[in-house]
Amino acid sequence: MTLDRWVAVFFLLFSLIYGYGAVTYRLLPFEHNMVFLPNTLPIGLAVLGVILAFILLFTPKPQEAEDPGGDVLGDIDLRKFREYEFGKALGLLATMVVYALAIFPIGFVISTTVFLVASATILGERRYVILVPVSLAAALIVWFLVQEVLGVFLRPWPSVLIS
Repeated sequence: MTLDRWVAVFFLLFSLIYGYGAVTYRLLPFEHNMVFLPNTLPIGLAVLGVILAFILLFTPKPQEAEDPGGDVLGDIDLRKFREYEFGKALGLLATMVVYALAIFPIGFVISTTVFLVASATILGERRYVILVPVSLAAALIVWFLVQEVLGVFLRPWPSVLIS
C-alpha cells in the first residue's frame, strides 16, 4: 500500500474516533434546546473527514508523471531527505507553542498579529508593509466575529491596557 493510502487510513481512524467523541459528548441541560449545539460542528467535521478518507482510499491512483531525472513526482525521496526544510516546520511549531502561551497574557489581537507575521516571515514573506496591516486586520476581524457575532468573550488586549 502506498503512503497516501496509509495516510488515508490514519485519517479515517482519526475521523472515526473524533466523531465518536463528538456524538457521545454530554450536553448540558440548557444546550438541548439550542439550534447549534456544541457538538454540531465536530460531528460535521468527522463526517467530512470520513468521506474524504474514503475518497482517498477508493479512487484509482492516477498515472504518475515522470520527471527528467527518472524519479516519480510527488513521492517522498529518502535520498533527498536532508533537502527537506525541517527548520521551517520546527520554527512554525515553535511559533504555535509561543502563540498558545502568549494569547492570554498579551491578548488575542497582539498575539495573533505577531503570530501571523512571524509565521509568514518563517515561510519567506518579506513585504512587511503588506504583511503587518493584513495580519492586524485578520486578527481584528476574527476577534470581532468571535466576540460580537458568536458572543464568546475573548480578551483583545493585555490586562494592563484594560482597566
